[in-house]
Amino acid sequence: MTFEAQGVSLRDPGVVPTRYWHRLEDGRVQCDVCPRFCKLHEGQRGLCFVRARVENQIVSTTFGRSSGFCVDPIEKKPLNHFLPGTPVLSFGTAGCNLACKFCQNWDMSKSREMDTLMDAADPETLARAAERLGCRSVAYTYNDPVIFLEYAVETAKVCRPRGIRSVAVTAGYVTAEPRRELFQWMDAANVDLKGFSDDFYQRLCGGHLQPVLDTLVYLKHETRVWLELTTLLIPGENDSSEEIEAMTRWVVKELGPEVPMHFTAFHPAWKMMETPPTPHATLTRARRIAMENGVRYAYVGNVHDPQGESTYCHQCGQVLVGRDGYVLSTWHLTADGRCDRCGTACAGVFEARPGQWGGRRQPVRLASHSA
Repeated sequence: MTFEAQGVSLRDPGVVPTRYWHRLEDGRVQCDVCPRFCKLHEGQRGLCFVRARVENQIVSTTFGRSSGFCVDPIEKKPLNHFLPGTPVLSFGTAGCNLACKFCQNWDMSKSREMDTLMDAADPETLARAAERLGCRSVAYTYNDPVIFLEYAVETAKVCRPRGIRSVAVTAGYVTAEPRRELFQWMDAANVDLKGFSDDFYQRLCGGHLQPVLDTLVYLKHETRVWLELTTLLIPGENDSSEEIEAMTRWVVKELGPEVPMHFTAFHPAWKMMETPPTPHATLTRARRIAMENGVRYAYVGNVHDPQGESTYCHQCGQVLVGRDGYVLSTWHLTADGRCDRCGTACAGVFEARPGQWGGRRQPVRLASHSA
């Protein structure tokens, strides 16, 4: 699937050249950022909509342009083991390189209108805003940083010297070389493992499972990026006990028992408005299966469940980080991230004290933070 790239010009500061593409013998140019490998004639956009062929090269059309900026709790990404309680400056662009029929952010990820990009900020302005707002990190989220890789990487590069971490919220649908470039600048990632069958990925996402698994193995074993996983459980599609068994066994075997898993509730959206919401019992069943299979940190999300949202010591069972929604209720970690009862280390990136941001969501206009 392609789209016309009308009005796209290299004279536009939001349009920048990219690296990951090559020319084909038939005259088309192939984008190599993700496994879709869109093959474009002059003036066409790829399925993601934001990468296009202009003047015989692939360009990114959303550099410095966002669908909005917001300060969120880090737990909303969701990341439960990365600087708990701290605020994160979140932003995304438009478009997506998957075509999920159940997309929960469809107004941004499925947008084909550039006026969705209502706010603008260069990387320096973003880093300055994060610093002034007291954010410990910046999250590249809402759609997927894979498709705005150049913007995400340049922002991370200017954030790092300021001590501001970078967080990728991604479906992990990316090829090897751009994957290396993106994640060498990331400090944490939540990867959306949408299901555990190729049939699910093909029918409901327009993609394939294996490239996502490759990304997960790469992140765990070849980087220092803190990794957590999220699976949106959709009734009748990816919520069977058999699929959850297979998924969680694979995670423990290939990634390790310390990788947190979040099982979140589906709500009718986009092209699946007739599918019912996920029952709470489905989430608790998935969490139980994960823990029985050796996952040390399993969570439920998109529902109110303080027990299923909290972090427990896998050795003695004490509540380490109590949560009620996005609000931290208890804290039993030592300054070096250990259970204060038995001394067992809790996997993650922790500071001596938890953040106090709570559940607030604060929209931000970046214009007030320009130099």
